[in-house]
Order: sequence, then C-alpha cells, then structure tokens
Amino acid sequence: MSELGSIVDKVRTKNAGPFWLTIDIFCGSPSVFERVARGVDVDQIASLFHVSARTVKRFDIPDLNVIKFSLPRPAIQGTVSDRDMHGAGWGPLVAEIEVA
Repeated sequence: MSELGSIVDKVRTKNAGPFWLTIDIFCGSPSVFERVARGVDVDQIASLFHVSARTVKRFDIPDLNVIKFSLPRPAIQGTVSDRDMHGAGWGPLVAEIEVA
C-alpha cells in the first residue's frame, strides 16, 4: 500500500462554488490512473469528508489521466464554521489515502 500523494503527480482541492468542493487527482500516466481508479472510491472520499456517499460525484477522465470528485463542502463557504474559504486545504488529507 502507498499513500496517494506519493504515487500521483498532484492532488488539488478547490471551490466549486459556495456549496461544493472539487478534488482533482492528476495521475501522470495511464498505469497510475488505472491503479488510482481501482484504489480510490466514492466511499473513501465520503468517509474522509463525513458526507453521504450518495452526494459524492466521481468523474474519470482517462485521456488526461485525471480523476475528479465533487462533493458538498463541510460548511458553506464564508460561514462562521467554514475553516477553508478556498477549499484548498483539504488536498493533504486526500493525499494520505492508502492505495493498493
């Protein structure tokens, strides 16, 4: 098993509006893309962010070797409970996911 961040080129999180976050996993090669596609699923992302798996959307883009997830933000952007206005601070958590 390896941490996701050690096998991919980049893990980026960002705003997708005030209610959603987007996670971009840049795999760098078709072989890494296939490994990550098999090793990271909606349930893992949902568990990490404490949201229902039904609300997480996954987009595989094999031509770019990219996997994207979109999910509801833990707190609406700009509210008192929002700890990350830009959504960029969640990437390191995603990068720690163990991939077979």
